[in-house]
Amino acid sequence: MSITTGREAEAIMLLRDLSSSVQLVIPSICYRSALSALEDELKRQNSFKEQLSRQVSETKRDVTSEYATSLYFHLEESLVYYRYRIDEIKFRLREAISLMSRNAEMIALNPEIIEASLNETLIEKDPTDNLILHCILSHARSHSTESKVFLSGNVKEFGLSKVRDALQEVGITKYFSRTEDFLGWLQSQS
Repeated sequence: MSITTGREAEAIMLLRDLSSSVQLVIPSICYRSALSALEDELKRQNSFKEQLSRQVSETKRDVTSEYATSLYFHLEESLVYYRYRIDEIKFRLREAISLMSRNAEMIALNPEIIEASLNETLIEKDPTDNLILHCILSHARSHSTESKVFLSGNVKEFGLSKVRDALQEVGITKYFSRTEDFLGWLQSQS
């Protein structure tokens, strides 16, 4: 969602120009999670757009205010740009998913991962993130000899000390919450 909402320009650049020294891995459930997050974001955006449309309509009807004409113009213009932004958000998500699906190994859900997620709750407030974490832990255990780092802007859940400890236990040596920091670290490794 950091890519989709424009908070991390470096993330989309990483996906567009992936170094051969980097292998991306993503739990398959992350695609569904991103689509659900987009759905929630679009509901919020559309609610705001509806409120803005009502204000445009109300402002247009005000014939006595010296500011109404100017405000109407700016609100109407804002509505146009707001629609453009919503289209931009949808485009970014499609591009990110397309690039990830072509360039990243996908961790498939299996019964063992689901059971582990149900039996060990490392992320209590979000069962989906707990399942994502267990996908990552399972994959890391099965690739024990490879060097691994973790990149997620979801610091609220994945930045928890018990989550970071679990990642360390399976050989994920570094956690990055910003793509810029990951890219700086990656450059320092060569």
